[in-house]
Amino acid sequence: MVVGDFATKRQLVIIGGGPGGYHAAIRAAQLGLEVTLIEKEKLGGVCLHKGCIPSKSLTQTAANFSGLSHYRQMGISIPEAAFECETFKSYYSSVVNGLQKGVEALIKANKIEYLTGSASFMSSERIGIDSGHHFEMYEFEHALIATGSSPLMPGKAKLTKRIMTPHTLWELNELPQSLLVYGEDYFALEAAMSYRQLGSEVTLITPGAGLNLDRGIEKELLRVLKKNKIKVFRNHQWESAEESDATVSVTFMKDAEEKVAIDASHVLYAAGYSPNLDGMGLEAINVERDENGFIDVNEHSQTSVSNIYAAGDCTIGMKLASKAIKQGKTAAEHMAGLPSAFNLSLVPYVVHTNPPIATVGLTEEQAKREGYEVKSGQFSMNGNGFASILGQKEGLAKLVIDSKTDVILGIHMMGAGAVEMIQAGTYALEMVAREEDLAYPVYAHPALNEAWLEAVESVSGKAIHVPPAKKKEKSTV
Repeated sequence: MVVGDFATKRQLVIIGGGPGGYHAAIRAAQLGLEVTLIEKEKLGGVCLHKGCIPSKSLTQTAANFSGLSHYRQMGISIPEAAFECETFKSYYSSVVNGLQKGVEALIKANKIEYLTGSASFMSSERIGIDSGHHFEMYEFEHALIATGSSPLMPGKAKLTKRIMTPHTLWELNELPQSLLVYGEDYFALEAAMSYRQLGSEVTLITPGAGLNLDRGIEKELLRVLKKNKIKVFRNHQWESAEESDATVSVTFMKDAEEKVAIDASHVLYAAGYSPNLDGMGLEAINVERDENGFIDVNEHSQTSVSNIYAAGDCTIGMKLASKAIKQGKTAAEHMAGLPSAFNLSLVPYVVHTNPPIATVGLTEEQAKREGYEVKSGQFSMNGNGFASILGQKEGLAKLVIDSKTDVILGIHMMGAGAVEMIQAGTYALEMVAREEDLAYPVYAHPALNEAWLEAVESVSGKAIHVPPAKKKEKSTV
């Protein structure tokens, strides 16, 4: 290895080329900063290569496959269809490669220096870059850490061709005969639903009692899972796994009392992440981290070392690309002297199941715990005209409202169009919309968003496509 004699000076060094890193790099370049971006694998990061894009390619494929029967009902003749795993892998790989080339072109167009290698801090102003055959020292004014996180593995379990995490699921070369999914986050739910709709037998095991959704949405989701013949077991703690030539047997502790063994041809463990920060020298520069190793940042994405920032999954909080992007852009703007800050209280949470789920704001249970007097309204997608045309009548829309002020506290939806529509809900909450603000406008017809109108009108008993509540007959005794 060749070691450089002098430190190269840069205004901004960014470690990690995922959504947080490359968005920050481009925004900083737009603002006139000289940027060096370091990535040890591929531009686009986990989101592009192992997370968001492959997983949503899978959910869309499964949704299309499961919707073929509706096409026949509409008079569109379709020969016998089958899912081909290898063809699917080629498809999502082509999507990933195309998007990666797009990111590379943007990095080049914005005149950002791009290096491949591993980075480690020597001090709060110097960083070393190891490319494998050369070691270079950089002196920087600002640095951004955007290295992401990696899925945890339970106990002594090891990755194999049958025991997988969200990052290795895409290495499958066959459709699992049976899949055991352990976890309760969006990835676990998406994988369970997708593989079931593609033909696998699926069992979903959750470590907790709930799925971290509003109670109304969760109840509907459990109904849909049951309808799809997905077995669900809650409050089960992973104990151990034994793998044979054809199956994996996983032992769980049920309610901390009873041991249960479940067999499957493949297992997906999707229950937790650890930050990708080992070997980066953060201890030497005293960057504050929580008990799990995630970096603590303020509203400007600054760490406890003022000229070092962090963004994305390596920071405390939710593991979402949308969070990484917002933090990365905020960091770049703040470094450039702009009064930029972020607030993560209203981040949309989406689950690309079929039907999809999208929520923003407080659930009914959270609102009550925070001391609000709550009223709510909901509407079943079964009564929506356009959902009937699409043949996607599962799900519901629900609004959580402050009874005293009529301010909307949360918007929750499971059903066709939920992912795209939730941004309007985010706007409504950001603008402190009230019940009348959603009830007053004219809604397009027929349209999926009419479900929101029906939900808000149901609060006051005005919803048209909801049967009136049955009145209790007075006793004549």
